[in-house]
Amino acid sequence: MQRAKDTFYIALRDRIAALNPARTVLVRGVTRPGVLVEENELVTAVPLTDIFRLRWNETSMNTQQTMPLVSMRCEIRYATAGNADNGSMDRGRLMAAMDAELAAALNKSPQNTIKTDYTATPPAPMRTNIFWNDVNFGAITVNGEQLEQIATIEVFSYQEAGLQ
Repeated sequence: MQRAKDTFYIALRDRIAALNPARTVLVRGVTRPGVLVEENELVTAVPLTDIFRLRWNETSMNTQQTMPLVSMRCEIRYATAGNADNGSMDRGRLMAAMDAELAAALNKSPQNTIKTDYTATPPAPMRTNIFWNDVNFGAITVNGEQLEQIATIEVFSYQEAGLQ
């Protein structure tokens, strides 16, 4: 399952970077595309804004097939407080732009990619793909000065024997 999570993260990260190269985040002194996996990062007192944060939950496995099919729900959390130069009065437009980026990255074809083992050097393609459905957007919430959004997506992967 970890290889499927890693593969989905890399696919989303690369698609977001291609759509908006300016969406970046500084993590431990390194500028990266603005997509993080929460379980892979240090805990921060305040969640970062203007980036996409992936959180995995609700995993299930259908073992009734030759190769078990794993289904994982991914929450994609993001928030914006707007630009200080605009008195934060552009936060609705910035949230809409992030919604559009995420939809463009995840709903465009193909909605699949080759599962890859990123622990290998160089990364090694595996025998199966991961694939996902269209992204679902929750209601935007207001938290102080910030607008917050949680989008969800189901990611599917066949489980190779003895591998994740």
